[in-house]
Amino acid sequence: MEIAFAGEEAGEIYEGQQYFDLVVRYEKPFRDDIENINNTLISLPNGGQTILGELATIQAVSSPNTINREDVQRKIVVAANVQGRDIHSAVNEIKEVVANNVNMPEGYRVEYGGQFESESKASLLLLVTAIIAIAIIFLLLYYEFKDVKLAFVVLINLPLALIGVILIVYFTSGIISIAATIGFISLFGFATRNGILLVSRYEDLRKEGMQGFQLIKTRALDRLNPILMTAFTTGLVLIPLALKGGEPGSEIQSPMAVVILGGLLSATILNLVVIPCVYQLVIKKRN
Repeated sequence: MEIAFAGEEAGEIYEGQQYFDLVVRYEKPFRDDIENINNTLISLPNGGQTILGELATIQAVSSPNTINREDVQRKIVVAANVQGRDIHSAVNEIKEVVANNVNMPEGYRVEYGGQFESESKASLLLLVTAIIAIAIIFLLLYYEFKDVKLAFVVLINLPLALIGVILIVYFTSGIISIAATIGFISLFGFATRNGILLVSRYEDLRKEGMQGFQLIKTRALDRLNPILMTAFTTGLVLIPLALKGGEPGSEIQSPMAVVILGGLLSATILNLVVIPCVYQLVIKKRN
């Protein structure tokens, strides 16, 4: 049977400088038709013959042409491309559909990997990095002002920047990607810089004897031009990157630029209003 259907090399045929294997086997109609295979004659030990259909059941069934394994376990990969939405929401919807409509046989399980798995690991790493960055910024602020409350006053700029980030992401792509998260972490420096400019100047004027509303007004107007100038300069540099969101090669740069622009806008505007008020409350409680 193996020779009849799979074939066996019986010799070689030479044609000039080329040679070909001579394979002996049944002709194609007798190998591809189930009825002909069933009627294939098989020799018996007693000299008689019978057909293959009397000895075996011949069926045409589908089966994988390869078997993949991972960690000594068989696996089947079901792949899909996500376009026009974020991976997390797509995977969450897939999980819901699978949980409600797919009954897994015993010994089977579903694992979600690929880009989703990589993004989950990267998101966790960025979360840890953001926490470490905030802690380092707080330590530097405490070293600068020697006051925990003043350090927290400067850190208020981070949630102020987050307001702009949420709004601009909502009105643009609506997707918080890894690039957007990196942009928000990069925004920490811009946000705290404006707070340091205000609070450090407030402390200098307060030590000179200035108090009350005059202190707040003088300091805000004094640092208005430097804060606006640095914010506008940074924003103008980022605008070309933000406008190239649909071009190839800008998949990372554009979301980062958009996030930084939104956070920089809200942090700069609210910084001139919120930080002076909070600083005044802290000074009143201290007095």
